[in-house]
Amino acid sequence: MKFKCEKSKLQEAISIAQKAVTGKSSMPILQGLLLIAEQDQITIIGSDIDLSIETKLEAEVIETGKIVVDSKLFGDIIRKLPNSNIEISSIDDNSIKLICEKSNFTLVHMNPDDFPSLPSIDEEMIFSIEQKTLKNMIKSTIFAIAQDESRPILTGVLFEVKDKKVNLVALDGYRLAFRSEPIDNDNSMSAVIPGKTLNEVVKILQDDGVVNITFTSNHILINLEKTKIISRLLEGEFIKYTSIIPEEHNLRVDVKRGELLNCIERASLVGKDGNTSLIKLDIEDDYMVITSNSQLGKVREELNIILQGEKLQIAFNSKYLIDLLKIIEEEEIYMDFSSSVTPCLVKSKENNNYTYLILPVRLLNS
Repeated sequence: MKFKCEKSKLQEAISIAQKAVTGKSSMPILQGLLLIAEQDQITIIGSDIDLSIETKLEAEVIETGKIVVDSKLFGDIIRKLPNSNIEISSIDDNSIKLICEKSNFTLVHMNPDDFPSLPSIDEEMIFSIEQKTLKNMIKSTIFAIAQDESRPILTGVLFEVKDKKVNLVALDGYRLAFRSEPIDNDNSMSAVIPGKTLNEVVKILQDDGVVNITFTSNHILINLEKTKIISRLLEGEFIKYTSIIPEEHNLRVDVKRGELLNCIERASLVGKDGNTSLIKLDIEDDYMVITSNSQLGKVREELNIILQGEKLQIAFNSKYLIDLLKIIEEEEIYMDFSSSVTPCLVKSKENNNYTYLILPVRLLNS
């Protein structure tokens, strides 16, 4: 194998493929990147079996071939080389030479035949979506996935296509995030994509261009122009989220998102008790009082609201409210309540394509 390419393009491709290399596999080959040189391009593949990322870059291929190089070492070397052209060539069966200006490295490589092949996916197009739209949808929901593995299905995001809409849903037992966008597609399908996969996908998606998505019974293929991301899907039945979201409410609070976020962030500083920070909301006719107290002290915040319905006292883990208020882009929001022990729904006044649900903490006197 022998090829020449630009350092910057090679570094970018390595960075993309490395997102699939976790470093946790017991198989040494999966600590590496597979490099394939053919037809004026280099293909670089990283994989941990569950997630594989393949990306391509232009190169002057003098001799075709393939090798597996240690992902971290190879990436570190390329990153620190001068911004110039790089020449990489095989010396013998287990080593390669890197030359860039006056830098000269010899590296041991692994046997490419030991690298696992990518799952075969029939790319019958299911649907296409704008990269920016998908990126925003993932960011709007992924914060609500479960972090512990006790219910593996909840560590992923439900990806649902139906009624000419694509819906993303995440929930962890304490909160739910729902985001929906219209698409011009008549197909219906649903699958649960691991949160770990979507965290990497968000880093690769751009603000322009289209992404093509294909599903099989076990995998999703996310196809960008020069990059393919293949991930296994989570097995099991996702919770029927539509039955969780209340359809009616007894009171509605009309509030400014930024003001509410600032008040809650300040109140949470004093309310910290271990890993949680409890805050209490006293909802009155035209104002809301936010209080918190712990061994550290007490805090009282007040802000103006518009209330439709009865007064209410309710408490929350402040982290859950802060997470969703930071994600929402619009300033004018609604908070819908039914009682002090039932979920609160948070929606935008202008935008009905997302819904957030958060469970309250039961107060001793409720």
